[in-house]
Amino acid sequence: MQNLSGRTDRRQFLTQTAVAGGVMLAGTAMSYARIIGSNDRISIGHIGVGNRGRELDAMLAQLRDSKNAELIAVCDLWKQALEQAVASNQNYYGKVPRATHHPEELLAMKDVDAVIISTPEHSHSLLLKMTVEAGKDAYCEKPMGNRLEDIKAARDAVLQRNVVVQIGTQHRSEPYQRAVRDLIRTGILGEVSKYEIVWNFNGPRWRGRPEVKRIHEQDTDWKAWLMDRPYRPFDPQVYFEYRLYRDFSSGIPDQWMSHAMDLVHFFMDESYPASVVSSGGVFAWHDGRENPDTFQALVTYPKGFLVSYSTSFGSHVPSFTRIMGKKASMINIGGEGSPRWQWIEDRPDQRGDRERDLEEKRLRHDVLLPGERDLPIPWMADEDLSHLTNWNDCIRTRKQPNATVQHGFSHSVVGIMAAQSYWSGKRLYWDATSESVLDHPT
Repeated sequence: MQNLSGRTDRRQFLTQTAVAGGVMLAGTAMSYARIIGSNDRISIGHIGVGNRGRELDAMLAQLRDSKNAELIAVCDLWKQALEQAVASNQNYYGKVPRATHHPEELLAMKDVDAVIISTPEHSHSLLLKMTVEAGKDAYCEKPMGNRLEDIKAARDAVLQRNVVVQIGTQHRSEPYQRAVRDLIRTGILGEVSKYEIVWNFNGPRWRGRPEVKRIHEQDTDWKAWLMDRPYRPFDPQVYFEYRLYRDFSSGIPDQWMSHAMDLVHFFMDESYPASVVSSGGVFAWHDGRENPDTFQALVTYPKGFLVSYSTSFGSHVPSFTRIMGKKASMINIGGEGSPRWQWIEDRPDQRGDRERDLEEKRLRHDVLLPGERDLPIPWMADEDLSHLTNWNDCIRTRKQPNATVQHGFSHSVVGIMAAQSYWSGKRLYWDATSESVLDHPT
């Protein structure tokens, strides 16, 4: 069976490859094709080498010697991005990586041990499933997916195999976030009832990509880019600014809220929400975007606390996170990934206490790593190496990494529910038994 572009479809390709090679891609027969010794090089392929992909390539190159890892193959549908990735990686490693336009070609390379996936988010789950079915370890950018059936299929494919999969919620590997997690798990905050996240930006986020004016349809494979989403005529804005368009992304929930809720799960030792309700709209940038530029979600959890998540692209009023407990609170100054945390003592209000007196009585401590005296800057760049380092280490040890496929499934569930609630106008509920989203309490 041929797909609309005239190429063999993915399922047929993988079946043919398995038969021709005398192996089975299903089950566990190819769950790990090559055992990597302590002195062996980790050979990595990369699918999707756009803006984030180039950052990941540069980061991986910094681990070339310390982790004995090398990028040996790159893949991108767009000719210009592929050529740029070949040139940059030749500069990093002193040799030319193999280049392919379609993921199936890269996944058929037997000497590729592991694959980085940094494509548009509508393809994350589909490509992750293909990657592990080809017997490769994977680093998959977040969100793990934005359709429930896709993330279920990807998760199940991973769990059926002895593969190492790291999801790109990199804050789980960063030292300050891990230090805060450890403090919270001691019970230092007491009973937590509310968790607030406010991350803002002033500008038409995800609009205005310069590549829009450089791409031509003949230089890519538009039907392959669409994957299994409804066909529409080639549109360079959709191609590069896909986070603004409902068929491919939910925008804020997929991109920003996924990080926030993954940290909620990490800090609070939670997995799935009880309910989600969202609201918002296009209030700041009337530029043809479908997804909201102003968004708020309220998420309840089975342990008994409320999470409030809010983002505005119409104001850069300072961002913050507050985790509020009866004994104390943790306050974060800055936006996504900021390492600047402060512990603030709390105590029940006494009759007659003035607010100023209460503030003066409260103990405050900044969270610092051992040996550090200066406060960290209130932001975190996406180029921190700790998450990729953890992935490379786990490829050798075969231990589970910091952001597993189960963690990716969990944050994706929240994002999917938040987006569905926004578009439907309903409060939605998670049924953990059937793993389904309902419009009524379970």
